[in-house]
Amino acid sequence: MSFDLAYEVFMEMQARTRSGEALRRLLEGHGHAEKLFLEQVWWPAMGRFDDLQAEYEVSDFKDGVRYLDFAYVRGNYRVCIEIDGYGAQHRELNRWQFADQLTRQNHLVLDGWKVLRFAYDDIREKPRRCQQLILQMMGSWFGEGQGGMKLSLEQKEILRIASQSSEPLLPVAVAERLGASRIHAGKLLRSLVELGLLQPASGSRRIRSYALTGKYGARGWDI
Repeated sequence: MSFDLAYEVFMEMQARTRSGEALRRLLEGHGHAEKLFLEQVWWPAMGRFDDLQAEYEVSDFKDGVRYLDFAYVRGNYRVCIEIDGYGAQHRELNRWQFADQLTRQNHLVLDGWKVLRFAYDDIREKPRRCQQLILQMMGSWFGEGQGGMKLSLEQKEILRIASQSSEPLLPVAVAERLGASRIHAGKLLRSLVELGLLQPASGSRRIRSYALTGKYGARGWDI
């Protein structure tokens, strides 16, 4: 499914469950920066919108309500994702509004939320760095494979890339896709060889490329 179609379905499902002020906030608060985050960061890293909610309503520490740009709620974890710009709206914040934003985040953390903040410029100009943070988040908090074997999301992403390509995996291509260094990509590839999910496709002493093994195909991994 393409991003445009998946995004349309995602927003329709979000709107279907909202009414009143929550619906108005979704329609007016979810704008260009938020869509760009989904298109440039979330979708390339995750390939799906499961458990993600836009303009998520939370109780305010002043007994009102506020809206998070995104909330990823899965299991016992609640992750707040905020997109921070550097436009007129942010430049015109006075000291009290700035303090209010910090207090708001502190209360989220005290309530058990994990918070990730992304700068609009990074989303636009350095999307791979942002994707890497999402992958690290998923690997740290949700990265368990099936059948008792634990896989980080980076490892799962490598397996997904390999399953969709007819060519052997090159370390430099994996590093570029993950937004990681070649050293880190090499460690991930070797870890998958040790798990029996990848095998050398070329090279003996120095492996130059990798391919999936039969063990991967037999396990039915959810990637």
